[in-house]
Order: sequence, then C-alpha cells, then structure tokens
Amino acid sequence: MADRVASEYRDPRVAAGIVALAAISLLIGGAFAGLIVEGMRDLSGAIAAFDPYLFRVARFTLWQALLSTLLSVVPALFVARAFVRHPDFPGRGLILQLFAVPLALPALVAALGVLALYGRAGYFAGFLSMLGGETWPGIYGLSGILVAHVFFNLPLATRLFVEALQTVPADQWRLASQLGMGARAGFRLIEWPVLRQALPGVAGLVFMLCVTSFTIVLTLGGGPRATTLEVAIYQALRFDFDPARAVALTALQIVLTLAIVFVLSRFGAGTVAEASLSVAPRRFVSVSGGETALNGALILLALLFVAGPMAATVAAGLQAELGRLVMEPAVQRAALTSLVLALLSALLAAALSMALVMARQALALHRAGARRPLLEYLTDTGAGFVLVVPPIVVGAGWFILLRHVADVFAFAPVLVVTVNAVMAMPFALRALRPAYDAASARHERLCAQLGIGGWTRFRLIDWPSLRRPLATAAAFAMALSLGDLGVIALFGSDAVQTLPYLLLARMGSYRTADAAGLALLLGLACLALMFLSARLARETKP
Repeated sequence: MADRVASEYRDPRVAAGIVALAAISLLIGGAFAGLIVEGMRDLSGAIAAFDPYLFRVARFTLWQALLSTLLSVVPALFVARAFVRHPDFPGRGLILQLFAVPLALPALVAALGVLALYGRAGYFAGFLSMLGGETWPGIYGLSGILVAHVFFNLPLATRLFVEALQTVPADQWRLASQLGMGARAGFRLIEWPVLRQALPGVAGLVFMLCVTSFTIVLTLGGGPRATTLEVAIYQALRFDFDPARAVALTALQIVLTLAIVFVLSRFGAGTVAEASLSVAPRRFVSVSGGETALNGALILLALLFVAGPMAATVAAGLQAELGRLVMEPAVQRAALTSLVLALLSALLAAALSMALVMARQALALHRAGARRPLLEYLTDTGAGFVLVVPPIVVGAGWFILLRHVADVFAFAPVLVVTVNAVMAMPFALRALRPAYDAASARHERLCAQLGIGGWTRFRLIDWPSLRRPLATAAAFAMALSLGDLGVIALFGSDAVQTLPYLLLARMGSYRTADAAGLALLLGLACLALMFLSARLARETKP
C-alpha cells in the first residue's frame, strides 16, 4: 500500500496536478482570506451593512434571474421543437450557427447592441415612441436587463433543447408518422418526456448565468433600483470605498450562489452544459400546413430577436470613425494590453487544465480499488467548483486583501490573468480530457514498459495527440479573457486598460460613436477566436 502511494506521488503528472490544485486553492482561498480578515477587522460595520438596501438588492438579483429564465427557457421549448419538426427547411443549419454567436460575444458588446436597437436614440426609438404616444424613454432598468439576458440565453436554451430532442430514436418518429400521430399527441408522447428531462438542467444553467450576471446589469441596470449583488460589490469598492459593505454583499452572494447550486442539484440540474450540435438525422414527421406556418413564424421571430442586436452593433460600429479609432494611442495600448493578458490567460488555463487532466488519468491508473481517493476526485472536479464563485467575488476578496499591502491597481495584470485563466478552466478541460484519455489508453502500457515519462513522454507521445485540443482550449480561453470586464472593472486604471475597460469608459463619457466602434472591433476579435476554437474542435473529433 505504501509503495503504491509513493509511486503515485513520484509520477510527475500527479505532481503537476497537485501544483495546479494548489494554484487554484491559493486564488480562491486568498480571496476568502481577504474577506474574512476585513470582516473581522470591522465586524460591526459588516453586520450593520445587512440593511434593507442589501436585502432589496438580493431580492432584485433573484427576481431578474427568475424572469430572465422564464422568458428564455419557455419560448426556447417551442422554438427548439419547431427546429426539430422541420429538419430540412432551407437555412436551418445557418440559423442554428447564428444562434451560437451570442455565446461568443462579450456581454458588453451585446449590451451596446441592445442599446443601439432599443435605446432612447436607437433604431426602434421612433417606432416605440409612436406606439406609446410619447417619447421613448429608453430601455435602461429591468426591461433592458431582461432583453439582454434573453438575447444571450434564448439561443443557448434552444440549442440545448434541440440537442436533447435529437436523442429521440428515429424509429419513434417513423412509427408516429405511420400511425398518423398529430402534433399534439407527438408532443405529449414523444417530445415532452425528453424536454421535461432536459428542462431542469437548462433552466438551472440559465438561472445561474443570470444570477451571476455582472456586465449586463452594470451597463443596462439604470440605477440603485436595478442593481444586483455583483454590481453592488463593484460599486461599494470602486465608488463608495466601503469595504465593510463589500464584505457583507460578497458573503450574501456566496451564500446565495451555494444555496442555488444545492437546490438545482437536488432537482438534477447542472450549471454547465454543452451546446454543440451534430447533424440532425432525417425525421419522419407528419406536419400540417397550419403547424408549418406557426413553426416558421416562431423561428422567424426568434431569428429577428437574436439577429437584431448583432446587426445593430455592426451598423453602429460602421458609422464610427474606425480608422481614427485604430490609430489612437489609447486604443492601441488597450488592444495590446488585452491581447497580451488574454494570451497569458489562455496559456495558463491550458497549462493548469493539462496538469489536472494528466494527474487524473495517472491517479486512475494507480488506483487499486473502485473507490476514488480524495486527490483523484479533486483533479476530476476541482476546477468545476470555481464556477460557483463568480469572478467579481474573487476580485473583491483580493482587492480588499491587497489594499493593506500595496497599491491594488498595480496588481491588475496578475489578477486579470489568473482569474480569467481559472474561470476558463472548466471549458478547457472539456476540450482536453477526451483527447488525453484516448491517447493514454493507446500508449500508457507501452510507455510504462519502455520507461518513458516526464517531459520526454509529453514531447514524443502526448503532444502529437494533444496539439489541436490544446489549441482549441487556448483559443476558447483567450476569447473569454479578451471580452471579460469583471476583474478589470475593479482593478483597471489609467495605467492598465483593456479594450472592454476602455469601451466602458467611452460609454461613461458619452462618446457613443467611439464605444460603438470599439464594440465592433472587440466583437469581431472574440468571434474570430471562438470560431477558430470550434473549427479546431471539429477537426480533432474522430
């Protein structure tokens, strides 16, 4: 037994996994340490911060997340059903690909698209003023938050429901057609049981995304009446500099998030899901003319709702002086800073994820019994725990901790890189784990017999199989980091600015044309990286 344990820890893959887990623990634990130290330092102030305003913010956080989930998931059920019952209509694949675009867009870019379309000076402002009989006031507040959340989550939920419906065996559709089963009976007997099974997971994922939404609420919230806990944490640190209130808000955010995850897990809901779609097999479904018209209208309405903000972003961005923007020294510095920080985040996310994947496989090979030891369990699921702790909470903890040591803004590059890397790890693991497990199954015994290990094994054996999955994970992590506003919103300054931070600053100074141009450039860069990641992922599949 002792020899087996010793051999585990002599394996360099296990050692790399322990280092990765220690890095994650240091990042999350340091944030909690900062919160605990500040809470103990000003315990009375932290307790006094639990006032009616704080609980009003918590109620609004849950209320907007609930409304956003209902408005996203319920229509998605019927839109997904429309897609599945018409697998051959022209443009189906293109529309589903378009529905993947919001997943790649930075939240700040999407918020500007919503404002360009529905804002006080938006493209629909005149039409909405005519309908209301008075000047359109804009879409700030709860309505703006809901529209933006539905823009992001309706396509996601639709793709997940389509994926679930594609698991229905073709024989069931063929039998239903042969029996002349109508739309209502088909929905009740075939489609609804599958959708009902997928519903808790999809709704739980959307609800968690809306509860932890930061950029959308910061941009479209419109004041204290429409503020969530994460935005209130940011305001308490950057504007009011009230660490005691920030600690209270952060503690409530953590408790709320953990409670939601626990409740969702009891209902069998997950907080992470896939949204990749395979080619749908042909369905043998009898569809009447009336149902065809209804389904076509549903798909068209969903398409217009999703494509509208994207088209408005492009149109508004093209009206800006892009040539002047690109030549501005401030924009060039922000773009270079964004690219460097995003690249470092991507490399760190790929390295940490690779270490956990290798350690997990090595520990599984050394395991004697069916029960997994704690270390193997942590390498398998440890990275997923970071999704429970939002980036703004990690940033707030380190902001409070570092202010007692030095100038907190001097640590901006390190915090942005590490937090974005760790937050991208759960997604990077999905790209790396299947490829490494397959490579290990092919080469593990031969490597053990020949005594090949460490760097030599990685260079000669693992790297050829992992090159493309690593590029996929890095491209995805880089896109996430490039468009992120969470941590840089706390630690950004005149000395360290990224493109999202500069974009937010231009919006705050009412330079809307410049903000539109920057949004277009940032959105195109993130989309290019996401599509590169998706293409590499397709090429790695057998």
